[in-house]
Amino acid sequence: MSEGISKIVTTNQTGPHDKLEELVRRHLSSDSQKPISQHTREAFEQASAWLGEWQGPLILDSCCGVGESTAVIASRYPAAKVIGVDKSAVRTKRHERAYASGQDNYLVLRADLNDFWRLAHRQGWKLARHYLLYPNPWPKSMHIKRRWHGGASFADIIRLGGRLVLRSNWLLYIEEFALALKVAGFDATPSPYQSEQPMTPFERKYWASGQQSWQLEADLG
Repeated sequence: MSEGISKIVTTNQTGPHDKLEELVRRHLSSDSQKPISQHTREAFEQASAWLGEWQGPLILDSCCGVGESTAVIASRYPAAKVIGVDKSAVRTKRHERAYASGQDNYLVLRADLNDFWRLAHRQGWKLARHYLLYPNPWPKSMHIKRRWHGGASFADIIRLGGRLVLRSNWLLYIEEFALALKVAGFDATPSPYQSEQPMTPFERKYWASGQQSWQLEADLG
């Protein structure tokens, strides 16, 4: 990723989307019927084979990009197995070239998270922690269903459980996610986030551009 200046997220919304609660309630009460892509089935099979009979802590780094954050998380939790997932083959291949560190407790895969989360839930995965670091904000009001909290996959995020850690450089995204969690029965309070060491190229770029990061954490059981 270029280390140039990152533009501030702009939107035509003046506050949380007025359809958010309706969308969340609808998705929590039903299961997605969308066919699962073959490449994601294969990626999930690879993840399952890698895990084997593992019974210890399992951490998911969703939207992991080049997997820099996956490697950092794995180093912080050496007793856990960590799986990073991103839909971009270009980004996951960059991890192989730039970030592979010899650690044996993590895996980076290319897959569609909408499908991967469903497969993980069906397989009975229960996460210890779940990272969602700087997902695509889809800031236009018409794209609310493409945000993780406005789409069908929100139900699978809830079902996978664990300690959810979400970060964004767009406060409204964090506020909407907190509202969606409240509808689902979980409490989460947005707060500013800063650290001496960025975990992702996006985080590094946003901070270099003078932008604030925001975070929420929620215990999903």
